[in-house]
Amino acid sequence: MPDIISGELHVANDVLSDLVGNAAMNVYGVVGMAAPSASDGIAKILPASRLRRGVVVQTSENGVHVDLYVIIEYGTNINVISQNLVEAVEFALTNYAQVPITGVDVHVQGVKVRNI
Repeated sequence: MPDIISGELHVANDVLSDLVGNAAMNVYGVVGMAAPSASDGIAKILPASRLRRGVVVQTSENGVHVDLYVIIEYGTNINVISQNLVEAVEFALTNYAQVPITGVDVHVQGVKVRNI
C-alpha cells in the first residue's frame, strides 16, 4: 500500500477550535474559556461543552491564526501561562491537524480563584 494518498484534506474550523480549546484547558493556570465579547463587561467561564466559543480560528492561504479568550487562576504568572498556551496550541495544531500556523494571540479576559 502506498504511504501517500492523493487529494486534499480540509479540516473544519469547528474541529480546529475543539482541538485548541482542549489543549488550552490542559495548561496549568487556565481556569476556563471566556466568550470573545463580554457584553456586560464581566467575563463568564464557559461550560466544558462550549470550549470552542472561547476560540476564534481564522484561516487564510498562509495558514491558521488563533485568538484565545481565557480566564486564568489568581496568583499565577500571566506571561508564563500565555507562553504555555501558545506552545500547547501550536503543538496541537501542528501534530494533530497538521496545519500551518500564522499566529496565536492570547486574550486574558479575567482572573479567578480556582474552586477546590
